[in-house]
Amino acid sequence: MKLQPVILCGGSGTRLWPLSREQYPKQLLALTGKETMLQATARRIDASLAGTGTQVLAPIVVGNEDYRFITAEQLRQVGVTPAAVVLEPVGRNTAPALALAALAALEAGDDPVLVVMPADHIINDVKAFRAAVARAATYAEADKLVTFGIRPTCAETGYGYICAGAALAGPGGGRMIHAFVEKPDASTAERYLASGEYLWNAGIFVMRASVWLERLGALRPEIVAACRAAFGARSSDRDFLRVGREAFAACPADSIDYAVMEKLATGDGVVIPFAAGWSDVGAWDALWQIDGKDSDGNVLRGDVMAVNTRDTLAISQSRLVACVGLVDAVVVETPDAVLVAHKSRMQQVKEVVARLKREGRTEADAHRKIYRPWGYYDSIDAGNRFQVKRIVVNPGAALSLQMHHHRAEHWIVVRGTARVTRGEETFLVSENESTYIPLGTRHRLENPGKVPLEMIEVQSGAYLGEDDIVRYEDTYGRS
Repeated sequence: MKLQPVILCGGSGTRLWPLSREQYPKQLLALTGKETMLQATARRIDASLAGTGTQVLAPIVVGNEDYRFITAEQLRQVGVTPAAVVLEPVGRNTAPALALAALAALEAGDDPVLVVMPADHIINDVKAFRAAVARAATYAEADKLVTFGIRPTCAETGYGYICAGAALAGPGGGRMIHAFVEKPDASTAERYLASGEYLWNAGIFVMRASVWLERLGALRPEIVAACRAAFGARSSDRDFLRVGREAFAACPADSIDYAVMEKLATGDGVVIPFAAGWSDVGAWDALWQIDGKDSDGNVLRGDVMAVNTRDTLAISQSRLVACVGLVDAVVVETPDAVLVAHKSRMQQVKEVVARLKREGRTEADAHRKIYRPWGYYDSIDAGNRFQVKRIVVNPGAALSLQMHHHRAEHWIVVRGTARVTRGEETFLVSENESTYIPLGTRHRLENPGKVPLEMIEVQSGAYLGEDDIVRYEDTYGRS
């Protein structure tokens, strides 16, 4: 048997604003440790599952092309080389994303058992999770579609539920799926908890690639047709697989649950109950619930000082945050935005994001620090006709050969050595040296050294937007 991990990297996590942004969603964040949620997911299925006759394959990642480079970089940092990174030109929910992954898995010539995991979940007991996957795989080999149900620890109203039916024979511990139910109100959630028959819907699935395509094709043939057309029009872009934009844009959007799982005939769907410290971290109060607390029930991250404060989550990224007399609060500080809210109001954070978007504010989309395939830049200061950035270029990396219509740039190297192309000349700029790029001049910045290149860039001109870039050559295929 071959196990094929599939990591779904969709979703924006707007309830975790201001850490999660549209261009830097929550799976790229390190919320409970040093690893990001994506990195922890990629390492969740490993060779420890490879018993007799079982092979664990490199993961297939399906995600948004807007953050493809940071996704690839985070995987590289933990030593994970994916079998494929499939780029969705537009979001179409999880059912089409899984169809693309299944087609990519079958392209290798085998029919592996897919282990489908969202990239933005936390599972503290990885050993218990791997044991549950091994049990689920035995059902998937028999052409069952398997999902995971978390044994509830409270009457949670923020999750969907699965009503578990009769126990199946054998050592797998699986139960038939009786019904999927939507997020309940408080009294219904209490009844579900008391009955012992309802499980939280974890959104994790195990199934053969061919079985998923067959069942999806029977229930939503238009999705499979669109995904086959998009996959047939695929092209390679460096380490990424781009599917056909026009064909995928025409694909209907639907989730795995709605498209297939809720419509399965009795006996075709199996739920594996397990307890493994799982959370989808859908909002800040969920992070407070699962994280380690001090003696006052507080979760404090970064430079935080708490006085007469209890049951509060406080996160600081760039400065001292002092909390005095707070109870059941959430305080999240980033360099460009601060959230202060009561824990009971976490579902309303998305309303802040919606308002920011309506007003055209950049805080909804991106952080002050912007990651690029060559490194990152941090917008330190800005004013009338000027902007200051701190730029870090990775060893061996290079920005595109480019030109600006509306701005000139002054570069000061503070660490490392820069190779600069300016017009027809190419030269080196070392630490404590600077150079000037006149408006309208073709230029390129490279790091030929072995350490990160750090520099300060001062832009001046009538328009300083990031769309004032004309690219002539680019290592990373950006237009």
